[in-house]
Amino acid sequence: MNAIRKMAAMAMLVVLASFGALGVTAAQASTTQPQEVLRTWYKLSLELVRHTPTYSPPVASRSLAYLGVTAFEAVAAGSGELQSLAGQLNGLQAVPQREAGKTYDEAVVVQAAMAFSAQNFFENTGPTGQRAMAKLESKLRAEVSANLPADVVIRSETYGRVAAAHVLAWSADDGGAVIENMGFPMQYQLTPGAAHWAPTSLIVQQQKPLLPEWGKNRTFAMPNGAACALSAPPAYSEDKTSEFYRQALEVFQTKRDMTPEQRAIARFWSDDPMLSPTPPGHWVSIALQILERDNVGLDKSVDVLARLGVAEADAFIGCWDAKFQYDLVRPVTYIRRTMDPKWEPLLITPPFPEYPSGHSTQSGAAAEVLTKLFGENFAFEDATREGDGLKPRAFPSFWAAANEAGISRLYGGIHFRAAIERGLEQGRCIGAFTNALRTRR
Repeated sequence: MNAIRKMAAMAMLVVLASFGALGVTAAQASTTQPQEVLRTWYKLSLELVRHTPTYSPPVASRSLAYLGVTAFEAVAAGSGELQSLAGQLNGLQAVPQREAGKTYDEAVVVQAAMAFSAQNFFENTGPTGQRAMAKLESKLRAEVSANLPADVVIRSETYGRVAAAHVLAWSADDGGAVIENMGFPMQYQLTPGAAHWAPTSLIVQQQKPLLPEWGKNRTFAMPNGAACALSAPPAYSEDKTSEFYRQALEVFQTKRDMTPEQRAIARFWSDDPMLSPTPPGHWVSIALQILERDNVGLDKSVDVLARLGVAEADAFIGCWDAKFQYDLVRPVTYIRRTMDPKWEPLLITPPFPEYPSGHSTQSGAAAEVLTKLFGENFAFEDATREGDGLKPRAFPSFWAAANEAGISRLYGGIHFRAAIERGLEQGRCIGAFTNALRTRR
């Protein structure tokens, strides 16, 4: 793992040296808007997800959700339009209010809240990431505070930190605050039987599955991890006439007959930890691109990012609850057992059970929420992976993107079709709980 940590540190040096690309330039010193501050902190957070070894997709989804709730609550306290999520999200109590009749600057509030939140939810990133956060805080603080009265700056910064500290305290007992051994349990008893998950990697840590207890974490908007339960997958069978064998054969034949477009789709949505912002970060990146493209104001920006973060975090809890309920074997294991002992999927198989597809569940949740916020036929271009040499892809709607993200896992050889289709439906169910939140007065 030392090699991975060195790679992460080197990659973060690139981030630290390129703050111009994150939107922090001298030319913006007198015109920085609070929504720009928000997007800038999110962009750095996605880089921290990419380059911090402990940030597997479930862990990333949790941190991004708390960032979103922090920004929303800090801004809602000074907005005549937004309604707090206190009493709506599980266990969240009312955030302390601002002083009546006092002046606050929203850019300063957002900067202080996001800096505090990022530094706490990414406290385990390496020294380079720590320097990146400190440098960004220093630069943005100077920008947003320029020419403001000292008392307004102090009051606004204090409130931003108070709101962020309130959310941080709420997060402490959700079940996901402490990640040991990068999320792999020290002790775990594999379920016997050919139908169940078996390790697909030679890495010692990955002889046990990632975060088997994650489905028991406290959820955000849905009642609990089992609130959007799934029916059982097709019954395990090695009979060539069975539905299970048929779905495995589809994965096998797809790899054999792979088209360039299918390969491109699989690569675009691969979203591997340490090589991307992970699946939840990919959807946050999509939202950030839209917010920036359309110059969306502060109130809607925090609404979008809070709802998306909540839906993604709940999606990983719900998905993990189902994964470890059914504990299903991965395609690579089954295909090598029944069809070709040397078969290799296009993508690396993640170290946890197959059913349902995490990509599908979280993409379905994201699509459900973003469609509610922006509309049914909202076209956009996704350039999330452009920096990795992958061409942007255009979509006519969020559900078109979600469906492509789901099927990409079949192309990659990682999931059977049932896991994809039912995962998307699970995501739709989870997203509906987020859509039921009231964020406007």
